[in-house]
Amino acid sequence: MSGIQHSTFSIQHSTLPMHAIIVANAPDFDAAPFAGLLASADLIVAADGGGNALRAAGLTPHVVIGDLDSLEPQAEAAFRAAGVEVIRLPAEKDETDLELALLLAVGRGAGQIDILGALGGRWDQGLANVAMLALPELAGLRVRLLDVAQEAFLVRGASDIPGAAGDTVSLLPLGGPAYGITTRGLFYPLDGATLRFERSRGVSNLITAPPAHVSVGEGMLLVVHHTVQAGR
Repeated sequence: MSGIQHSTFSIQHSTLPMHAIIVANAPDFDAAPFAGLLASADLIVAADGGGNALRAAGLTPHVVIGDLDSLEPQAEAAFRAAGVEVIRLPAEKDETDLELALLLAVGRGAGQIDILGALGGRWDQGLANVAMLALPELAGLRVRLLDVAQEAFLVRGASDIPGAAGDTVSLLPLGGPAYGITTRGLFYPLDGATLRFERSRGVSNLITAPPAHVSVGEGMLLVVHHTVQAGR
């Protein structure tokens, strides 16, 4: 892991948190709708085959990391020719390529991380990608799984839920029950409530007064926000 933490990639210092975008390897993922977001990022990391979607959209990452079993040879050659940093790791490893990409972004100082293409493929990998939001290395950072009209992020403590009136919000305990949940700006209010991992009570609430707000006394809460305006 030391090779990940001490790479030579330079970052631009800013008063805002360093913004990293990680593109995971998902079947049929189209990076083109996220071109504007990607252009604003300080660091773009392709987790192995995530580089294929970037190349298809005419975009270039700063770093590619993984065992490179999914990255198309033409994409790897094009990225190397463009000076992209390519970190090849053994196929036999404990972490997935996405986890390694997350650790790389954290090691390089990212305070905000958006993950694209993390869902929609194999169920096992998709579930693992959601669970990775609970990595202790991500505590205190703003980390989101993004799709065109959906986002998911983990709340430890309290957080606003940006959006518009009518947007759907689901509150899902992660890793066990969550206690002392209080919300504001949602149609179905919670006040010191408990949500249990195996129950569906927190699914399909609605934003009534944006931004909504949620606080958690104990445990972790996955917030899944679906916008009423696709691509907003």
